[in-house]
Amino acid sequence: MRHVILVSNGTLALQLAVRALAVQGEVITTPFSYVATTSSLVWEHCQPVFVDIDPQTLCLNPALIEAAITPATQAIVATHVFGTPCDTEGIERVARRHNLRVIYDAAHSFGVRYRGSSVLQYGDVSTLSFHATKLFHTGEGGALVTNDDDLARRLAYLRNFGHQDAHSFAGLGINAKNSEIHAALGLCVLPYVPRLIARRRSLAELYDQLLAPAKLQRPQLPVGTEMVHSYYPVLFESEASLLRVRKALNQAEIFPRRYFYPCLTTLPYVLPAHCPVAADAASRVLCLPLYYELAEADVARIATIVLAAIGS
Repeated sequence: MRHVILVSNGTLALQLAVRALAVQGEVITTPFSYVATTSSLVWEHCQPVFVDIDPQTLCLNPALIEAAITPATQAIVATHVFGTPCDTEGIERVARRHNLRVIYDAAHSFGVRYRGSSVLQYGDVSTLSFHATKLFHTGEGGALVTNDDDLARRLAYLRNFGHQDAHSFAGLGINAKNSEIHAALGLCVLPYVPRLIARRRSLAELYDQLLAPAKLQRPQLPVGTEMVHSYYPVLFESEASLLRVRKALNQAEIFPRRYFYPCLTTLPYVLPAHCPVAADAASRVLCLPLYYELAEADVARIATIVLAAIGS
């Protein structure tokens, strides 16, 4: 990628992407993501149009996009959910046929590789979050990644009050810059990223092994994906099963997260949408603890509790 534009958080990265691409009107997007994916569109006066997700990858389903396109549609905003790459080829085909811009919410995708290269290369622009909960972080921060020179120029002045240079302005802008302190923290974290990924991969593989008897659904990775294991999401047979597991883990002072829940179609500021796959996934998905300092013994304890709670 030719351009990486550092900003103060991942939400502003999304807003700047929309603004820099001059996107207005309707935007096809996913109902299974963090709220910022949708709220950024609404904040920028766009109308989110939800299209359901693929039941295997949990990412936006390209086969359903075309039916939702209208003369007012200007862009597609898709999320690489938990770092799982979208069907970028399918989305690109639809976008080209209808002359639509493509923005990828890649908040979970720092370091993810797809078919031999970074997943961040797809679309007009990808946005990242460097929040403290992310694999690579700057405490709080984000970035935009693009190969488009003109788009990078617009993003650069949009994030810095519109400055073209010290004494002239290219256009309207805001203060979306990150601070030197946050950048310094990121520089401290960056050398450890390979070690962080290796440790997370090892723990994820241990979870896979120990939870195998439960036959829990996991997001299916497209062929050619090299994951960084930012999260360990599992989908239970039912919401009731999820709630039993969560209660058992909470009683043991273990606090997994329902992520992403609830489905974004329930937000009070969006139009009604029927997305049964996303609604079902949101009701059954739970992210189990996964972080560098997590001990193998704790993974084993978590797995034991999960298996007991679901009766495996």
